[in-house]
Amino acid sequence: MSPLPDEEQPRPHPPHGEHGRPPTGPERWASFKKSPFLPATVLVFILAAAAALFAASYTYSMANPTPHHIPTGVTGQHDQARGKEFIGAMEKALDAQLDLKTYDSRQAARQAIDQQKIYAVIDVRDAGARVDLDLSGASGASVAQVFAEAAPPVGKATGIPVTVKDLNPLQSGDPRGLTLFYISLAAVIIGFVGAIQLSVHARGLNPAERIGFTVVYALLGGFAIAAVADWGLGAVDLPFVHSWLILALTMFTCGMVFTMFNTFFHRWAMIPTWGLLVLLGNPASGGAVAPPLLPTFIGRIGQWLPPGASVNAQHTAVYFQGNQHVFPYLVLAAWALVSCGLFWFWRHRHPGGRGTQALHAAAV
Repeated sequence: MSPLPDEEQPRPHPPHGEHGRPPTGPERWASFKKSPFLPATVLVFILAAAAALFAASYTYSMANPTPHHIPTGVTGQHDQARGKEFIGAMEKALDAQLDLKTYDSRQAARQAIDQQKIYAVIDVRDAGARVDLDLSGASGASVAQVFAEAAPPVGKATGIPVTVKDLNPLQSGDPRGLTLFYISLAAVIIGFVGAIQLSVHARGLNPAERIGFTVVYALLGGFAIAAVADWGLGAVDLPFVHSWLILALTMFTCGMVFTMFNTFFHRWAMIPTWGLLVLLGNPASGGAVAPPLLPTFIGRIGQWLPPGASVNAQHTAVYFQGNQHVFPYLVLAAWALVSCGLFWFWRHRHPGGRGTQALHAAAV
């Protein structure tokens, strides 16, 4: 009798009872690791932690603004007894230490306000018979508010009349000074969300193309934000081209920050991006609460992060056009260049791109 073909050979029966054998623990774990349930489970815990950290960071930074060290100019007879009495009473009322900087004249102190070196000027006149308090709402609305609220009761308690004047008031459409913070916040969030969408819906972009499209959506998005805030809502009168380019640079920088993290952390890149730009960067930016009222560490680190640099650049462009500072632009440019450089150097690790393969030959 000729042997049966291979496909017709009778197959050996599995050991008795193996058909109904439940999988072992290691087998269950191996199956779970290969399933979509593992990343979904991890995301559940990450999102819960992110929600708690989000609430904690914003509440800790901005829910109860408290003065710490406030740079303040002093002129006149501030070092005489009545001047010292008033300044000491102000520190007690503010529950903060005034970082006093002496100026030879009131004009010199006002110039320091325009250069954003100080937030207020205490000018003690007539041997302490009266005090003129010059504020700058545009420098920090929250700081100006606490000074304006504390000065009259202090003047009454010390018997020294106080005159309060705002040298740089906020624009009428933005009485609380939050518009610049909001437009910067929009640029930060849409900046990295745009990069996320490119990684999902345009995964095949090569490195140069990815950077190019990030530039394009940053320019268009920055224009749209500025146009809505200024032309559409009339909330603030922007130096349009200047503010537009700041917003575009902010969006590009934040988009490239995500792209850099995506190169190293792949699908988990959102975690360091969210932590850097949203949990830490936005509360520390000084847009909603001025830096002297933030916790010391947060107030200092904020200016070194993209959100804080964007807010500072916008404040100067809108309210202090004759006293531009290069530092916030250098911060944004440094983050953008470092992110682009790391992405480009390790571009082979990025999960996107088509490589050098022709489009018609690319695997489907």
